[in-house]
Amino acid sequence: MSFFTRTLLASAIGLTLSTAAQAATELTVYTAVEADDLQKYAERFQQAHRDIEINWVRDSTGVITARLLAEKDNPQADVVWGLAATSLLVLEDEGMLARYAPEGVEALDPKFVDPAIREGKEPAWVGMDAWVASLCYNTIEGERLGVPKPSSWEDLTRPEYEGHVIMPNPSSSGTGYLDVASWMQLWNEEGAWDYMDRLHQNISRYTHSGSAPCNLAASGEAVVGVSFAFRGARLMSQGAPVELVFPTEGVGWDMEAAAIIEGSDKRDAAETLLDWAVTEEANALYNEGYAVVAYPGVAQPIDHYPANISDLMIDADFNWAANNRERLLQEWQGRYDGKSDSQ
Repeated sequence: MSFFTRTLLASAIGLTLSTAAQAATELTVYTAVEADDLQKYAERFQQAHRDIEINWVRDSTGVITARLLAEKDNPQADVVWGLAATSLLVLEDEGMLARYAPEGVEALDPKFVDPAIREGKEPAWVGMDAWVASLCYNTIEGERLGVPKPSSWEDLTRPEYEGHVIMPNPSSSGTGYLDVASWMQLWNEEGAWDYMDRLHQNISRYTHSGSAPCNLAASGEAVVGVSFAFRGARLMSQGAPVELVFPTEGVGWDMEAAAIIEGSDKRDAAETLLDWAVTEEANALYNEGYAVVAYPGVAQPIDHYPANISDLMIDADFNWAANNRERLLQEWQGRYDGKSDSQ
């Protein structure tokens, strides 16, 4: 092969690679997935779809939800992937979600798919996995300070827990909101506000992240962190001196879900991401941190989770939680926001 021919061939290859790089579709995806998991999910999707370049925008559930609502008239996101179903129901009610049935969606557990599909409509959202409320208890600090391991939500209102409990702010944290919504469903609104009034006396601070209370319990800054099971189980696996507690009254839960934003001009790429999000492969990844996933038969036992985790989850009404979200958050802020961390 002559030098001239090699030069032409190299130029042609370079042009082809350059053209392929230029042809990659840039997709903006808003997410509340935990940062350590997001990198893993992103890498796996990118391996399968190198023609799509994703611009990830990550924050806590409340912040992402507020941002999407603020951008309603000028959407910046193409896809929401890994946001609480209760938040997606709010967005759906605002007409912000495009209907799309991902390839293979019929294989998912029906609880994880927009019920509209049962009426012959394409779903506005599809679920990924469920995260479950729990308490993270620091065994070393608890023994040192004489604060016993709680077994129930009611235990946290006892005098010995004063100043030793940290909880997420429901306005910014999906975990915080699922707690508030689940208490409302467990005890009705009057009982739930009475409970939160008493709990507030023992709260040292409200964080803007659902994982922060468990992280702070693990580091010894708190004895009890109101958080979610996935974070506590991961910290236990890393050797942190925490134990997971699933309150006896029952635990709230929500699901991470995905949807396409109405009006996206990257529809083909957005559908490709939704197709991947419901695959058995993706669900196996979700199961590395979450005991309950959307694809039946995929979930394997997770270390430090109880075997009967599904039995502990309350019969959550996501539509009620979504429809009452703004009202409940306004009331919560008026009562308790004084102990919240600054933004």
